[in-house]
Amino acid sequence: MSSIQHNVPPKKSNLSRRSASLRRQSSTLLEETEERRQKRRQDLRARAASRRAIETAEQRQKRLQDLCARAAKRRASETPEHRQKRRQDLCERAAKRRASEIPEQNEVRIEGVRTRAAAKRAAQPDEERETEIRERHLRTSIGSACHCTPTRDILFEVLKISSAAFNYDSSLDYSIAAQIGSMSQSCGKCGALKWQKETKGMCCSNGKVSLPTLTSPPEPLQTLLKGETAESRHFLDNMRKYNSCFQMTSFGADKEVTEHGYMPTFKVQGQVYHTIGSLLPMAGEEAKFLQIYFIGDPKDQAKRRGQGIPETRLPIIRSLQDMLHQNNYLVCSFKYAFENHPGREFDIVINSDKVPSGEHRRRFNAPVVSEVAAVISGYEKGQRDIVIRHRNNELERISLSNRVYDGLQYPLIYTRGEDGYYWQIYKQDSGGGPIDKMVTAMEFYAYHLMLRLGSSDHLFRERDLFHQFLVDMYAKIERERLAYIVSHQKELRVDDYAHLRDSINNDAAHGHELGKMVILPATFTGGPRCMQEKTQDALTYVKHYGRPDLFITFTCNPKWAEITAELLPGHAYSNRHDIIARVFRQKIVKLIDLFTKYNIFGLIRCDMYSIEWQKRGLPHAHILLWLQQKLRPAQIDSFISAELPSQQEDPELHNIIKSHMVHGPCGRFNPNSPCMKDGKCTKNYPKRALKETRTGRDGYPLYKRRKPEDGGSTAKINFRLCGQY
Repeated sequence: MSSIQHNVPPKKSNLSRRSASLRRQSSTLLEETEERRQKRRQDLRARAASRRAIETAEQRQKRLQDLCARAAKRRASETPEHRQKRRQDLCERAAKRRASEIPEQNEVRIEGVRTRAAAKRAAQPDEERETEIRERHLRTSIGSACHCTPTRDILFEVLKISSAAFNYDSSLDYSIAAQIGSMSQSCGKCGALKWQKETKGMCCSNGKVSLPTLTSPPEPLQTLLKGETAESRHFLDNMRKYNSCFQMTSFGADKEVTEHGYMPTFKVQGQVYHTIGSLLPMAGEEAKFLQIYFIGDPKDQAKRRGQGIPETRLPIIRSLQDMLHQNNYLVCSFKYAFENHPGREFDIVINSDKVPSGEHRRRFNAPVVSEVAAVISGYEKGQRDIVIRHRNNELERISLSNRVYDGLQYPLIYTRGEDGYYWQIYKQDSGGGPIDKMVTAMEFYAYHLMLRLGSSDHLFRERDLFHQFLVDMYAKIERERLAYIVSHQKELRVDDYAHLRDSINNDAAHGHELGKMVILPATFTGGPRCMQEKTQDALTYVKHYGRPDLFITFTCNPKWAEITAELLPGHAYSNRHDIIARVFRQKIVKLIDLFTKYNIFGLIRCDMYSIEWQKRGLPHAHILLWLQQKLRPAQIDSFISAELPSQQEDPELHNIIKSHMVHGPCGRFNPNSPCMKDGKCTKNYPKRALKETRTGRDGYPLYKRRKPEDGGSTAKINFRLCGQY
């Protein structure tokens, strides 16, 4: 029996048939016209609506779940570019639909949104609702700091921040929560540039203080301050020394602090004062300070200025000397008085707050040459006036509130002899008229320490002279506060202080030993009562809540973008301690908000912090937190790490830790390190490697530090030792 074979074509698989069908549909869709496409979509919508009209609640729920699952699957596999394009398309379609809505449709849509939101809130638990409100506040603050509306990516990161302390995710950008923006906000009253969250009245007391800004210095000083040439850079590196060549008064303090090694700050202890001598030196003595200005020969004058002051150059001294003789009101007035009274004994009196003729006593005035100094015989000077004798060997201490106190000491800042702070500067009302309140020293110098567009910035270019000026003027502010407290003891009700009554009763038998006791109130920062009050507050926290749960140290990073962006060309962070202090203040406020408002460690019972300044001029804060929910030992490794992060998994954090948080070098590599004592590191480095966190014998934790073979990470660190790497 013969067999018959039939050639039957193989059946196509379902996948092949589906692919072929999709190709035919794609070809048809590409060829269809706009009218046919619109009709096809209407038919699809009609069929979908008819199907949805007859489906049950279970079928509807299942369909929606399937849609959500398919959408989630598509979004999980899409690239960032596709995600951004999809969101843009959604926004455009939504905007197009809303633009074509009639008023009735708009009202219906808004009412539907409100109804759904109300139903959602009603079904929300209280804790979830509070979390949503906190996250909304955080999104708002971050959006304002970034000067933009938060995108959905930022929103996703913000939602994670609420639990970031226990759930660190290396894929998120946590720096968003610490951004403070740029110094681009301009005060509407005085034009000072500030960060967005800085106090409104810190520059001009909300328009109540209006002062003339410092004028740009004349040449050659203006060019020397730019730091564009080798001569200019030499001048800036020796700014204080060059100012010492021209200062007309001597700067004095109980003690000027000098430290070995790198010291980018200016420090003094005790009382700060300025003294001035006579116009001419005694017979046989060399001219000093103001007396040098009356040496007839300019060459001899310049040579005398440079004597005893190393690292100064005669050509620079000569050019600056000519500048001051031509432009400085004080120098010109002294020379005028000297030249018009040849061979006669006379004194020069500088009135503490003289008002130029024809001007209102409450107006802040620029100095006039003929009225800066007066030549008077037998004049009975005021308490704050300066009297410069013709020739003697005595030094007179200058009153802090004399208007030329600053100009005599800092001729390279007040190049034209402008008035500094004095008492007769009055505030103004909103209309610009004077009011019966005087500008304080703090308000005066706070005004001048703000950068304004269109005004001179030479004060901020003067480096170490700027540092000395800040310390000197802050000492003046403290002295003014103390003087106010001394003269207002009755208003401060010092008789009610128990310690004062006890002292009077105990010492009543020794009346000659009783002096005038001055009580510093608790509002005087740094005073005994202020420190005692803060200590009592801290002890109260411990009494009610026990030991703090977390001790956190927050250190200023001089490489923060907010700091480096505001540095002048050629400047280092150590040249602008004012910028460092302002940025650190904004950062610490942001950090405390994360703890107390957004509860990244959970609910906070109370907190406290103190700010200290390191030797190199950088601030750091020590923060104590008391948590509602006490931490357990098993949680330590979830938010505290003493290990190097993996360079592959988290390269950014790895570089940060490697650059800023590695101790040393000390030990045999650097036995002269500050941490070394008796040949050992006082910080107990290097630490012992541990596979897990343990509690030490003293109660302090010994953190997990794993070896590479146990899963730890290593890093190669270069350090300079004896001038070599």
